[in-house]
Amino acid sequence: MRKLLVLLAFCALLPTACGDAENEFTVGACYFIFDNSVHQDATLASAMNVMAPGTFCTITKTMRGGAQCFDFVNSAGQTSSKNLNAIDTKRTLILGYNDGIIVGFGTLNNPAVFYAFDRECPNCFSPNDIPIRSKPLKVSTNGLASCAVCHRQYDLNNDGFISSGDSGKRLTRYRAATTGPFGVLSVN
Repeated sequence: MRKLLVLLAFCALLPTACGDAENEFTVGACYFIFDNSVHQDATLASAMNVMAPGTFCTITKTMRGGAQCFDFVNSAGQTSSKNLNAIDTKRTLILGYNDGIIVGFGTLNNPAVFYAFDRECPNCFSPNDIPIRSKPLKVSTNGLASCAVCHRQYDLNNDGFISSGDSGKRLTRYRAATTGPFGVLSVN
């Protein structure tokens, strides 16, 4: 009986031992694997380069000319598009709440942290609204993502916290990793 009480007391302390770390990542749906060694996309590669922190890339999935493609726009204004290949079409692809994510290495940590954020404003967009209305963020050269609706600015280099505007939720963050500029990007 005594061992059971000690075990229950220990289990009760587990949730508080982790602090805010449990809330660092969202439980929202995002699953994306992109092999840039095959696609050779320089726009995306700029954000996957640990030697170029502060460069972020927006990734969206669109249809163009009857074909599915990925569109890339980095914080320097460079744009590109790549058609999905046969392997891409066989993979499960969920790009956040509304088919868009933002990826890149932040500048504030050493070693640099690779971030993946949802492209929708967490304070304006609701996936439960009918019809769903996109509230996309626009990424600037100084590492900020801005919402045209609420006018908040989010610091992409600082874990997606609000840097300007009314208080509210920070950016929706996903777990992400990269093997390098022309390697594999994985977000889940």
